Amino acid sequence: MTTRTALVTGATSGIGAAFARHLAGQQYGLVVVARDQERLTATAEKLGAEHGVPIEVIKADLSTDEGQELVAARLQDADRPIDLLVNNAGLSLNTSFLRSTAEKETLLLNLNVHAVMRLTLAVLPGMVKRRAGAVINVSSVSGFGAAMPGSTYPASKAWVTNFSESVALSVAPFGVRVMALCPGYVRTEFHQRAGINMAKTPEFLWLDAAALVRDALRDLRRGKVVSVPNWKYKVAVFAMRHFPRPLLQRVARDTRGRIGRDTD
Repeated sequence: MTTRTALVTGATSGIGAAFARHLAGQQYGLVVVARDQERLTATAEKLGAEHGVPIEVIKADLSTDEGQELVAARLQDADRPIDLLVNNAGLSLNTSFLRSTAEKETLLLNLNVHAVMRLTLAVLPGMVKRRAGAVINVSSVSGFGAAMPGSTYPASKAWVTNFSESVALSVAPFGVRVMALCPGYVRTEFHQRAGINMAKTPEFLWLDAAALVRDALRDLRRGKVVSVPNWKYKVAVFAMRHFPRPLLQRVARDTRGRIGRDTD
């Protein structure tokens, strides 16, 4: 019988789906959260049939207050405690800040920042009371520097990483773990959904979502507060943290947010 339950946001594709598959294989009961009811139902039926674990679905748009409150209420349910929260849902914009709108930027902040804060705040008091539990906040290598000229995505992920590190220090004495997962490029629908053309990205930079999840959960067990999977991205993070800023700014080649490029 399942004795552990994980809640995964953005669970129908990409990194979130990989977390859901892996955790179901480890006999976690799951609460899967996404906006698409059809994909949620299909995900729940498939994982339930393959692994024999209970799967609960919550249809919620986490960029809205209503969606955040719906999921937060589930996380605060003391009769059905959550042992692991994976804050995976997020988005990027394929536009420069100067060509963006307040509505688009607010949408990004609501999902990438506010939802992470709201759901983490909802689940941690119960975990602290039980002296057990963990939160994984999916951040990004890009949060360690301005790697995408004109894009606000790295800034949102810098917040996620620093937030996770700070909260991790406060709950560690109670046996609760919080970790920021900072991957690089991962083979998912993420860039396609944002309309970002990644055709010129070298093949060696891409990570496999299933391997990423295995590495992340290993780092969580080891007590890491920030997980950067794969040696190539560990090197990149070292450079972004320690190399002179002018040098990093000169080699920042990602063009999704540059001015002077036509975007839809």
